[in-house]
Formats: sequence, C-alpha cells, structure tokens
Amino acid sequence: MLLNCDLGESYGNWIMGMDAEVMPHIDQANIACGFHAGEPVTIDKTLALAARHGVSIGAHPAYPDLVGFGRRSMNLSDEELASTLRYQIAALDGMARCHGLELTYVKPHGALYNDMMASEHLREQLMHAVAGYHRPLTLMLQATPAAATHREQAAALGLAVMFEAFADRCYDDDGSLLARSKAGAVHDRVRMLAQVGQLCSDSSITTIGGHRLVLPVDTLCVHGDNLESVRAIEAIRALINET
Repeated sequence: MLLNCDLGESYGNWIMGMDAEVMPHIDQANIACGFHAGEPVTIDKTLALAARHGVSIGAHPAYPDLVGFGRRSMNLSDEELASTLRYQIAALDGMARCHGLELTYVKPHGALYNDMMASEHLREQLMHAVAGYHRPLTLMLQATPAAATHREQAAALGLAVMFEAFADRCYDDDGSLLARSKAGAVHDRVRMLAQVGQLCSDSSITTIGGHRLVLPVDTLCVHGDNLESVRAIEAIRALINET
C-alpha cells in the first residue's frame, strides 16, 4: 500500500505543514497548484524535495479559493471547472519537467474532492476534464462501496483511477467519512494505527457502527501538519513495511 500526503501548501511567508520531514516517508506527494495554496517558489521547492527523495508527484487542484483554503464549495459551470482544473494541472506538469519529474496523477483538494464524491454530475465532469488532458493521467478518488461503478465510469472515458483511504478518519456506516462535526470523526494514534493495520491485513475498515467494510484501497492518505503527525507517518510507514 502506498502513502500519499498533501504538500506544497505554504504561501509566501505563511508556512503550512512540515514537508521536508514528511517527504522521506511517503510514496506520493499531492502538490498544491496555487488556487487554494502554494505559489511558484513553494511549488518549485516542493518538486525539488520530491525529486531528491524519489517521490511520485500528483497535482492537487482546488476551487479558486485562496482565502478559504479551498474548503468552500463553488458553483462553477462545466466549462469553468474543466478550464480551472487543466490550468492548475498544466502549471504543475510544466514545472515538474524542469526537475526531471513526470506528473502521474490528479487528486482534487478540499471541497472539490468532497463535492466530487457527493455529486455524480460533478464527478463525471471532473473525470471528463482529466481524461481530456493532452496525455494520460490517473485520477485519485476516495475508496467507497461504489468504487466498482466509479471505475467503470472512468474506464468509459479511457481514464485510469486509483482509490485512497484515510489513516486518521473514522468512516460512517455507508462508507463515507464521518463528518468532522461528529464525535470520533478523527482517530487518535491508537485507533489510527489499528485502522491502518486492518487495511493492510484484509483491505477493510470498521465503521462508526461497528460494521466491517471491504474497500479497494491503493493508497493511504496521511497528514504532516505538525511534529506529532510526522511521527504518526513514521509509525504508519513502519507498520506497512512489516506487513
């Protein structure tokens, strides 16, 4: 199982995350493209860091929402959505080539990611936008009980997908992430490592209601916002390497 992390989310003098400490422990870096965070210098530094550690890179595009860090939904037209996505992807793709790197996948950020998973129309339009890029890219989606349907929808467009689970988030009984407003939505270290161990052993998670769900997980999302989360990533990496 691969580990992915959202990185490159600083902006000028505003520092977000501990990218240098995280990068040695992950396989995939989802790099902000400037619309929710990140700017040219930060993007350049993040790409150099990924190149140094042999980490695969993906575009992490968002709604154009710097003030809200991409966490607010926006009502874009289909044309606006496609152009907004391709603009961000192309910017990161071009900068990556300057570092001898090849962009291989796309993982939407924040509200765009959540809206994509909740809205069939938005998900289809996002798939069309990525499939219409000038070369093949893989789209990262949340692993849910509907994964087989999502894979079929993407395949009809000639688009490859990969599915991710979240190390530190509790799942609702329908396979969606438990809302952060609800108690127990974010796992403590013990529950997080137990969930990772379960995913490694039989590709399943246990929901808030105690139900076991099997999910087709290719990659696991981790977060490196502070020193404690970096230590958690180190523990997750060790656990995965042991299984």
